[in-house]
Amino acid sequence: MNTATEEPNPWKDRILTVPNVICMVRIAGSPGLIVLAAFDMPRAFVVTFVLLSLSDWVDGKLARWLNQRSDFGARLDSVSDAVLYTCLLIGCLVLKGNVLQQEAWWLLPPLLTYAMSIGYGLWKYSRPPSYHTQAAKTSYWLVLAAGVSVLLDYSAWPLRITCVAVTLTNLEAVLITRILPTWQADVRTFRHAIRHHTVTRAGDSDRVPPDRR
Repeated sequence: MNTATEEPNPWKDRILTVPNVICMVRIAGSPGLIVLAAFDMPRAFVVTFVLLSLSDWVDGKLARWLNQRSDFGARLDSVSDAVLYTCLLIGCLVLKGNVLQQEAWWLLPPLLTYAMSIGYGLWKYSRPPSYHTQAAKTSYWLVLAAGVSVLLDYSAWPLRITCVAVTLTNLEAVLITRILPTWQADVRTFRHAIRHHTVTRAGDSDRVPPDRR
């Protein structure tokens, strides 16, 4: 979300855009992780997960470069992320269930706060939030590192650090939902949400008739 004047976006209401097609490919490809895990193919699993994760970075860049950002694209991107990480979790449970069981107390907070964020958005806006905050973008790289670390039997600390970061990211999303009166896509930080809320309230105040002030 940017309160400054933006370049007109002719793609804003279109569904078939380059970034959206990439998101759809990611959604279709994510269940392949579960198949690879079921056939006990950890290296292929890692390679596929990395490629799918990088596609998330690519579609975000293309959306900005091609000026093809849209509300539908933001929602689709959030859905594709949820599908990818759900398939990642299921696949890791199949391949590295013993490791995840040992790290259960680290995994619980990000899962619960994610459910809290989605549930609050559905309750308030009748749709899940799609903020794509700076913290979420950082967490994206951390999840990538943690997934590779767990799957290749490296240290568990990348996973633990990622769990803390994702938990904080989810809590920020809850705060953003708390302060924004209407659904907004691509809100960079909680500070940006406060700024938008302040501007909106000021605009509403200006429209109040003088005899009601």
